[in-house]
Amino acid sequence: MIQKTIVLILLAVSGVVPKTIHAQNLDLDILKGINPQNPGSTYWSVTSSSVYWLPATISAAEFAYGVVNHDNKAKTYAFQLLLNIGVSTAVSEALKYSFNRARPAESYPGIIHANSVVYGKSFPSGHATIAFATATTLALQYKKWYVIVPAFIWAGTVSYSRMYEGYHYPSDVLAGALTGTGSSLLMFWVNKKLFKKR
Repeated sequence: MIQKTIVLILLAVSGVVPKTIHAQNLDLDILKGINPQNPGSTYWSVTSSSVYWLPATISAAEFAYGVVNHDNKAKTYAFQLLLNIGVSTAVSEALKYSFNRARPAESYPGIIHANSVVYGKSFPSGHATIAFATATTLALQYKKWYVIVPAFIWAGTVSYSRMYEGYHYPSDVLAGALTGTGSSLLMFWVNKKLFKKR
């Protein structure tokens, strides 16, 4: 059932299926249940903006640890995280301009309420892309539950914040999560092949 819903949402967003199909209604209905009339919460605003500074801080900490402890693996991890985020972001931006989907508060004024003036494209969510690229990379690097669980909880809360603040549909966030995760898995595999010890 869930796979069918995901496929319908993605088809509706891509324009293959008319917007009146249930998937589009489901997308909007879920968003209406999350997005309040006044989404001015400081908590969700800070959570949303953490995607700009937290991954950079983690990468800087990995690099600093590597320099101080002469640990080349930690320095490689730092660059790998930045590379994965960069590739995921590039893919996300290319998809945004391909789909050219307006943000929900722009398409449904008075129904969906944004935290501030909306601009840019909606599908997929860039915040969700970066958050899940970060979480996936850290999970692959450290393979410890105490890294993996907080990383994905953070990625999930960043994604939720984008819906709460009225900037994205659930399908935008889902696509962003898939983009960030998929790009990071691919780049991790490529890096392993390119830089493996001979």
